[in-house]
Amino acid sequence: MHADHALLTLYGAQASGSVAVEAALTLLGLHYNLIEGATWAEEAARDRVATSNPMRQIPTLVMPDGEVMTESAAILIYLADLDPAATLAPAPNAPLRRQFLRWMFYVSSAIYALHWIKPDVKRIGAPEDCRDAVVRAVHERIAFCWANMDSQLLPGGYLLGDELTVLDLYVAVVSRFGPWRERFYEVAPRMTPVVRRVDGDPRLAALWRERFPEE
Repeated sequence: MHADHALLTLYGAQASGSVAVEAALTLLGLHYNLIEGATWAEEAARDRVATSNPMRQIPTLVMPDGEVMTESAAILIYLADLDPAATLAPAPNAPLRRQFLRWMFYVSSAIYALHWIKPDVKRIGAPEDCRDAVVRAVHERIAFCWANMDSQLLPGGYLLGDELTVLDLYVAVVSRFGPWRERFYEVAPRMTPVVRRVDGDPRLAALWRERFPEE
């Protein structure tokens, strides 16, 4: 299946957004070369990924021909569309496609993007001695955004119904970041059973253990 994608290269790290991409690749049965490095903490990791992504961020996916994809939501949607039979995304003409795209980019822009602030609050003009207050404010905003999303979804077995999609993978990963799952469970009671179902998916059990080893 999709032999031309057998040599994908993924820049990623444990306990990061790239794990959602790894989960999608796992479910699709696509082989990839993982270049490990926590770019938010390691200059060497930033330097490694900079050759492919000048933003020096992960996840970064490199095709066998050298073409680069960045932005986690875009990568996940691209991968899901590779194999319609895997049903990891609603088809482009399916009614659910609109809400799928809406919530994929919501998670990316309203929630995941906020984590960029936390390693260096000077990025938003805040002094370093205000870091704790900034991080608390970021976490409160993230909790609000999860609650907002939760209030507008009526999940079935998964967030958009009875089929697991990359949106489920994305939320299962990003909800592990600050303010962490405990707060997510408080503010997102409708989505909570879904992320627990994704956590328990036997096809992903080994990946979750390896990539979130402290859980």
